[in-house]
Amino acid sequence: MHDELARFEAYLRTRGLRMTRPRETILRTFLETEGHLSADALLRETRKVDPRIGQATVFRTIHLIAEAGLAREACNDEGARTYEHLAGHPHHDHLRCSQCGRIIEFCDPEIEQRQAAIFAQFGFEPQGHMMELTGVCPECRRAMVARRSRQ
Repeated sequence: MHDELARFEAYLRTRGLRMTRPRETILRTFLETEGHLSADALLRETRKVDPRIGQATVFRTIHLIAEAGLAREACNDEGARTYEHLAGHPHHDHLRCSQCGRIIEFCDPEIEQRQAAIFAQFGFEPQGHMMELTGVCPECRRAMVARRSRQ
């Protein structure tokens, strides 16, 4: 986590900002929490450490963390924007259930190769990508079938 703190502090300096105690607390909380977090969920987790931290501070800081390259926006079709930290996580894509919101992370080498070919085909220099596939998970499909059969 020391590398991420140093990287964030360096990024803040380039923006004429400084590392404050609330920003550090928010970053530490974010990095210690696995999965996809909305700003509201991050606020709840951060307030467990320091109840004085405000909503606006968390919202501004999570955007700064993403701009610094320590997080990325994830799974934003509907509802609250969520973020995941990039520290120690290899690249992956997402499969999201449109009914319950369940997220499965996956990496498929064939998809990665095809994406590289598409970048080349159109003359783009790759800088990254996010892929999210949406569908209905097996549990929700079973529940839907059960509801239909009771009707």
